[in-house]
Amino acid sequence: MFDPTEEQRSLIDAARAFCVDRIAPTVEEDDEREHFRKDLVREMGEVGLCGIPTPEEWGGLGLGYVEYALVLEAIARISPSYAVSVAVTGLPQIMLVRFGNDAQRAEFLPKLASGEWLGAFALSEVGSGSDAASLTTTAERDGDDYLLSGNKFWITHGGYADVYVVMARTGGPGPQGVSAFIVKGGAQGLSFGKKERKMGLRASPTVELVLDRVRVPSAHRLGDEGQGFRIAMAALDSGRITIGATSVGLAAAALDTAVAYASERRQFSTAIIDFQGVGFMLADMATRVTCARLLVHQAAGLRDAGRDYAHVAAMAKVVATDAAMDVTTDAVQVLGGAGYTREFPVERAMRDAKVMQIVEGTNQIQRLVIARHLKRHGGAP
Repeated sequence: MFDPTEEQRSLIDAARAFCVDRIAPTVEEDDEREHFRKDLVREMGEVGLCGIPTPEEWGGLGLGYVEYALVLEAIARISPSYAVSVAVTGLPQIMLVRFGNDAQRAEFLPKLASGEWLGAFALSEVGSGSDAASLTTTAERDGDDYLLSGNKFWITHGGYADVYVVMARTGGPGPQGVSAFIVKGGAQGLSFGKKERKMGLRASPTVELVLDRVRVPSAHRLGDEGQGFRIAMAALDSGRITIGATSVGLAAAALDTAVAYASERRQFSTAIIDFQGVGFMLADMATRVTCARLLVHQAAGLRDAGRDYAHVAAMAKVVATDAAMDVTTDAVQVLGGAGYTREFPVERAMRDAKVMQIVEGTNQIQRLVIARHLKRHGGAP
């Protein structure tokens, strides 16, 4: 069993206290209205929750991915939507820390880590989801600048973000032709199309991004030309840990609700948790949550240690997101008819859980990642 250190416990408690005080009162209303409160992310940044793994010299806390996972789990217990917001505003930071130059880090990282600016990541297109290397957005050279044109889809924080890392084609087909660019939210030629009406994560905006000859100086190209696909994949490896942690948090919250309900709900003069059919279901749910948490922490620990972690992050993403879907579905079942209503949060949790199996690479793609690792390195260690 993972036992947080005193420092980690303080961080978890701070995240939980903020979420209970500031986010919990808005959750039902914002899910119903599909409403996003950018100011809440800024407030989370003010208390240090938006830049946990970003080095202190660039405005972050300089902690590890284990701490990051713990905080995201705590936020997701209250609102998976805002846990995703923290994770997504962290993606540009991950890329800037590893691939940016000092001028780029100085310009963007402090404001992203503090929550003053909101970040976003623009990779997917309508014709290039899992096959991300087939993207068609172009970046055409124009003197010392680039002109970006194309449409990006399923962009979290679209229309709200201050900084977008956009993947565009500077060369031929395939991953070698992709480069990464930092685009400011108010850039001329940048606009926003359809806002998706989603099953879950309804307080997290997902919007089409439209680039019409958006001028980006070469100083805002992230990394070298042709390095964009590598940058994107590195970000997604890290993102799979954050999605895993978020999934653990929402599953744990659904389990808590189910246990509390089953302990109070009586049928035939007996609490339903004492019926083997229900008790065993809850036991399996608890086991799934615990296993998922441990695997997320293993992936985070490998990343913090500088070791190969991509295949373990893929495993963690699969196990945690599948667990979230299973646990929230079973939580609805434990509550019966009550669980199918919006009077209890398990209905919302079940809707939120589904997308976790899709984002940051579908779970089918994760299994390909794992299988390729096995082909190269053999079976279990």
